[in-house]
Amino acid sequence: MIQESRIDQFNAFFRQPTLHPTVSVGELSRAREDFFDERGNDMYCVILMDSEFGRLSKCGKPLGYREGSIFTLKPGESASVALSYSVKPRGWILAFRQELLEKSGLGRDFYMFDFFNHDVESAFNLSARERGIIINCYENIFSELQEQRDYLTNHMLRLAIGQLLSYCKRFFERQYSEKVSNRSLASALDSMLENYLSSGSAAQQGQPTVSWCAAQFNLTPNYFGSLVRRELHIPAHEYIQGKIIDAAKNLLTSTRMPVGEIAEELGFSYANHFTRLFKAKTGLSPQQFRKTRA
Repeated sequence: MIQESRIDQFNAFFRQPTLHPTVSVGELSRAREDFFDERGNDMYCVILMDSEFGRLSKCGKPLGYREGSIFTLKPGESASVALSYSVKPRGWILAFRQELLEKSGLGRDFYMFDFFNHDVESAFNLSARERGIIINCYENIFSELQEQRDYLTNHMLRLAIGQLLSYCKRFFERQYSEKVSNRSLASALDSMLENYLSSGSAAQQGQPTVSWCAAQFNLTPNYFGSLVRRELHIPAHEYIQGKIIDAAKNLLTSTRMPVGEIAEELGFSYANHFTRLFKAKTGLSPQQFRKTRA
């Protein structure tokens, strides 16, 4: 299951024309049978399984699902379905290439959609209301692809895809927060902060805060702070500062960036604020730390 290298190959599986070079939407009920065989994939995909029509595998491992489940693929991942011929495939798939993200707001904010990086044993399940919202998002993207292309086409597609991904994040985090554990909280928080600090977002939007982190988990700041303290035995703001210092150490040892540029990259308005925090956490100024690693 899932396409090879080009959108037109993907569309051939659905017997539909290629309407855009980097984006397509397909209805699983219209897919050729060989679409569900395993093959290479170089796109981001969001798949709604709207019937239980066979045994699903992702990257060679079984992936549990039920009617109304969603799972995702990123470039390099693959999926297949051993079809059950008594049940007709039903559902939707969105596929888009990396090029759509380049130099765009969707690409800048893509770090938010960290569910693409989660290694899970089952797809996440939607309620009836959530399923309706998600199907509407697919239909919006499909409808935009039918429009005559103009200078707004890519913008509209990115907005519609961003909406779908945002709802997926909301629904995933809702399910995730219900069963969060000590280990999974630390892993998710680490990944989120590392992506934010390494993507240039801090330079544009400022340092990650407790409120920002809480919003990514769809939690209130107070509840998020309590959860971190209870599960990780450290105040949330100190945990975040620790990840900022880790990022600073990496930049100090792996680049020749001036300290002022590193401070700006990590979201500090003033370099002396960065230097003060770094010394408080490590006992060394950034320059002294760099010299010890030279």
